[in-house]
Amino acid sequence: MLPCYSQISTQGKTIAMKILETERLILRTLNGDDAEFYLRLVTQPAWLRFIGDRGIRTVEAAQAAILSGPVVAQQRDGFSFYMTELKEGGLPVGICGLIKRETLDDVDIGYAFLPEFWGKGYAYEAASAVLKHANVTCGLQRVVAITSPDNHASIKLLEKMGLRFEKVLKLKDDGSETKLFAYQF
Repeated sequence: MLPCYSQISTQGKTIAMKILETERLILRTLNGDDAEFYLRLVTQPAWLRFIGDRGIRTVEAAQAAILSGPVVAQQRDGFSFYMTELKEGGLPVGICGLIKRETLDDVDIGYAFLPEFWGKGYAYEAASAVLKHANVTCGLQRVVAITSPDNHASIKLLEKMGLRFEKVLKLKDDGSETKLFAYQF
């Protein structure tokens, strides 16, 4: 795996760095200033249903989650989840990026968008750019994705991007099933 990008820290404050640009979107590193948006995203009913309740209920908890999650991952791995913003106006619409989970052998691509931005092609646009970035910049030869078996919109998007279903996993102690998709470069 090649080194991708790392965060820049100035006097203890993490600065956001642009990672990718698409026709309509900018994907940049997350930082503590994104806490209000992140709190809104992780408390959406679809997030809670398909991704899971992270117990984040305050802006402070959201900031702590960003700093201990995406910021640390970016520094450690050279990739993370990225804030996805509209090019025009800089409005945050979701997150999309890469994560190395302890429960998976391969790097995982993931995304989540606010409901008002569903159906506009933003998730496909962002995730396609991240998938290419995973190979070209990070040197990954294989990327996986996991999703709830009943998250039909996410499954459709993964298949549209060229990921193929491989198997059903049980990653949680509660016995719930997760579908694993993979993309081989």
